[in-house]
Amino acid sequence: MRRSRKVKILATLGPASSDKATIAQLFHAGADVFRINMSHTAHEKLRELVGYIRAVSAEVGRPIGVLADLQGPKLRLGTFADKAVEIAVGQTFTLDSDPTPGTTGRVYLPHPEILEALEPGHRLLIDDGKVRLRVVSVAPDGKSALTTVEVGTRLSDRKGVSVPDSTIRTGSLTEKDRADLDAALEAKVDWIALSFVQRPDDVAEVRKIAAGRAGIMSKIEKPQAVQRLAEIIEISDALMVARGDLGVEMPLEQVPGIQKQITRACRRAGKPVVIATQMLESMITAPVPTRAEVSDVATAVYEGADAVMLSAESAAGAFPIDAVATMDRIATEVERDVNHKNIMHAQRTEPEATGADAISAAARQIAETLNLAAICCYTASGSTGLRAARERPRTPIIALSPIESTACRLSIVWGLHCVVSEDAYNLDDMVNRACYIAAREEFAQPGDRIIITAGVPLRTPGATNMLRIAFVGTGSEGTVGAG
Repeated sequence: MRRSRKVKILATLGPASSDKATIAQLFHAGADVFRINMSHTAHEKLRELVGYIRAVSAEVGRPIGVLADLQGPKLRLGTFADKAVEIAVGQTFTLDSDPTPGTTGRVYLPHPEILEALEPGHRLLIDDGKVRLRVVSVAPDGKSALTTVEVGTRLSDRKGVSVPDSTIRTGSLTEKDRADLDAALEAKVDWIALSFVQRPDDVAEVRKIAAGRAGIMSKIEKPQAVQRLAEIIEISDALMVARGDLGVEMPLEQVPGIQKQITRACRRAGKPVVIATQMLESMITAPVPTRAEVSDVATAVYEGADAVMLSAESAAGAFPIDAVATMDRIATEVERDVNHKNIMHAQRTEPEATGADAISAAARQIAETLNLAAICCYTASGSTGLRAARERPRTPIIALSPIESTACRLSIVWGLHCVVSEDAYNLDDMVNRACYIAAREEFAQPGDRIIITAGVPLRTPGATNMLRIAFVGTGSEGTVGAG
């Protein structure tokens, strides 16, 4: 099955999409990668969902990616004696380490790491920003903070707390996250999404545990991560623009600009970037999206994001299949627009000063100049496929890998049509195999030409150093190439 678009679609699984039949329908509607939200998924259910996805992948003969999204630290208030209290703008309110039920003047904050990080002038956003407190002073022992109420009139039990101005000194992995990470790696997921990243060290901790068994996707949803974006991109395998919490911790009007900043930085670095949150939010309850939502998805596609993501729309909505199909149609139509091609060309960056990057840039230029049918790249580690996608060519890219996990991981990358194929045993076999697959996958017909990139000697990871143009011809075993 060949997609008619290059941007990829992530669909979150949940109560509305947790059986094999629905997962198959979501794939056929356009989903390329499935997200499993570990905030709501038990380990047994995780293994079941991964099994369903792998079964669908085997049936359709296409690699399908699986992403496990770790919950991250959930910071919440304690409880109140009367479940909730009314507060007034301008009054003082204390957050402390006393577990006694709260009153109109104070409440327990069961996170000493927050109290330790607070400083006068810092903000605390409670209940998704419905209440905003400003720190006046912090006790010398670090066990309480006096604040004033700037926005909001009501506080209730266990509401979430965000601290956009404070850098919490503990890591982003909770004990639950560690258990979920181990379960996800054991289930052999392709990607781990790390929530509430603040600093490169947060990513390094997960990378050390994963030890190459899954790609690490850093979710950018805190101001501290935006400030250290370049460092986080460098240590991550991919990024997600998690606009939900980002829009709580930063002014909403800044989110679109940050989205563009992250997208373009990832494109320059050749790292996949996913745009997420509320893309087709109204389709949770309605069979069609709003015009603004269609424009939102289109903007991400125009910018050259690798993937766009559905959350509750596919996980718990009334129209999960329709939501995926709608996103598929929007992306396909945008990519047909001449402005899409112009933007892709205008944002293309110069290749890195390496032989492999120069080869990938040359392959794109040759393919577009000669109007070749496809770019076929042999990739064991995935780096050659990433370099090919970084160029954002008009020509379709076929990523051939002998390693199924590599092909599944690359299924999130812009423009890559991933195929699991036995490794070539010599150059002639490499050319013939590429031509045969290009024809079988309906990218080329007899008489067309393709361009092939690979590393010589064969089976040398990260050593892309060869270009070969081949004609697709008809042979006894199907379609073969004549260089």
